[in-house]
Amino acid sequence: MNRREFLKKTAYATAGTAVSAPVAAMITRAKNSGLLEDETAPTPSTLPKQSNGSLRVLMINGSPRPDGNTFCCLKEIESQLQKHGIETEIVQIGRKPIRMCINCGGCFQNNGKGCVFDDDLCQVITQKMVEADALIVGTPVYYGQPNGGVLSLMQRLFFSSGHLVQNKPAAAVAVCRRGGATATLQTMNMMFEMMNMPVVTSQYWNIAYGAGKGEAKLDTEGMQTMRTLGNNMAWLLEKIHADRPTAPTREERHTFMNFIR
Repeated sequence: MNRREFLKKTAYATAGTAVSAPVAAMITRAKNSGLLEDETAPTPSTLPKQSNGSLRVLMINGSPRPDGNTFCCLKEIESQLQKHGIETEIVQIGRKPIRMCINCGGCFQNNGKGCVFDDDLCQVITQKMVEADALIVGTPVYYGQPNGGVLSLMQRLFFSSGHLVQNKPAAAVAVCRRGGATATLQTMNMMFEMMNMPVVTSQYWNIAYGAGKGEAKLDTEGMQTMRTLGNNMAWLLEKIHADRPTAPTREERHTFMNFIR
């Protein structure tokens, strides 16, 4: 049995088991996941750049439909980013299963390579985040929530490789037929805020409306909101990287304050 097979078997065996870890171990785990500041974690001043020095925004289409309304919104944002000379890449989440985080801890024994499960999109996104300077995640609204697949993806990415997203601007986009978009945005933004990621705003909440394929393009205000989001993202990235400043100095948390002792 090779090392990766051992880790996977260990992960399955420990899934669902709740154990009380010492505070020191909890802090170490949180540092590795990006929940706590780590002096060795990449910052905007140390992250590797593309060979041509240009900025790059990674965009995730959290819809199972490759060219639906969520994709329309991301393309509208992309058009503005590219006008500013910023490189973009839209990654389609697709319809293949994406594992949820099972809190196995295998990622902390994986030599910084991210989640121990390497058979779905999470590993691909983890590698792309190494060179990405910002992140935009679009999702359709399902029952007032983000797509379950994109939630699983983001939770595993942030938990296993949180140091890759620290201090990088982020934005969420929600597309709905009628309602639930604001709750969806709140869910996505809470992850960004926990990871020290500046949340990029627009002239309105990052929402577009549409049910049938391509209907979001008819939401003229929504499309303008997407373009404004793209411009704001470009502006913030350019400001952050103008002089390659160091990241903010943050206090180290020495304990986790739980409500129940």
